[in-house]
Amino acid sequence: MIVRLRTLVTQWTAVVPVIAIVLLALTWGRELPGVVVVLVTLVLAGAVLAAVHHAEVVAHRVGEPFGSLVLAVAVTIIEVALIVTLMADGGDKGATLARDTVFAAVMITCNGIVGLSLLVASLRHGLAVFNAEGTGAALATVATLATLSLVLPTFTTSKPGPEFSTTQLTFAALSSLVLYGMFVATQTVRHRDYFLPVTRQGAVIDADEHADIPSSGTTAISLGLLGLALVGVVGLAKGVSPTIESGVEAAGMPHAVVGVVIALLVLLPETIAALRSARRDRVQTSLNLALGSAMASIGLTIPAVAVASIWLSGPLVLGLGSTHMVLLALTVVVSSLTVVPGRATPLQGGVHLVLFAAYLELAINP
Repeated sequence: MIVRLRTLVTQWTAVVPVIAIVLLALTWGRELPGVVVVLVTLVLAGAVLAAVHHAEVVAHRVGEPFGSLVLAVAVTIIEVALIVTLMADGGDKGATLARDTVFAAVMITCNGIVGLSLLVASLRHGLAVFNAEGTGAALATVATLATLSLVLPTFTTSKPGPEFSTTQLTFAALSSLVLYGMFVATQTVRHRDYFLPVTRQGAVIDADEHADIPSSGTTAISLGLLGLALVGVVGLAKGVSPTIESGVEAAGMPHAVVGVVIALLVLLPETIAALRSARRDRVQTSLNLALGSAMASIGLTIPAVAVASIWLSGPLVLGLGSTHMVLLALTVVVSSLTVVPGRATPLQGGVHLVLFAAYLELAINP
């Protein structure tokens, strides 16, 4: 019975990504009626679950922190491609698209995913335990990237408005790539042990004792299906975005809410994977996913839009407004206080979730 169930699950997670790609090809660039939107939404949810399954297979094969890095980078690369595609469509809304998407990703990951992970782990196991050295390094990198790319443009004077000049944008793009590259080298080579889960006594857990390591062939298949699932998730999310946009406008909410909803859909695989790790008392893996996704979102998006701005017409607005800067500063301060002890209670998780709720509230009612 167990073997049959495993076979059924494997077949299901293999079929859904293919269905998502086929459905994406059939619906791309078309107006979707209500019934098709429901179908797309169901397939989208299935693709998210399939992506999480295949990401866990790959992660189990390559080990931490490589596993969380694979999922974070894969989702971000596809997200960047989506942003550039939408910017290429032109229009006034494209000027702030990169900024809004990146900031939404930062708030979702640093407050939403982190808060949920800490809350789930601490309620289930008493305390959420993680490595403060690795998490602190990740947080410092995220804070620096966010400040250089999203805060400084508001205060520069070379161009009118919250924009970088060409030289400043080039510097921000190169700095993002350098910092992200240095972090990946630190996470995977020089100080890999800083980013591995730890026990209650602080000992590093360098192996997963709960399941057999998948074969190279199984891992390769899962890696390919992970790519298909993520393409399907992002593409189908773009397909249902006009329906979301119509609903947002009908409700009288600002257009920025559409970006928040799309970001939530795109980051669902990381969210589910992080919560599963938190339930297994692997909080460090959850934090690797959350902060790694925030870092990849900035470190890859800013260089991509900097290159795209060469041939795209119109301004590129990166600077945050005063309200969002306050939220970002408060997030950095609270996250620092959370990270320093290396352990957290439900209170810390609740504080992060309240910050995330405040972001959503201000997005709806600015």
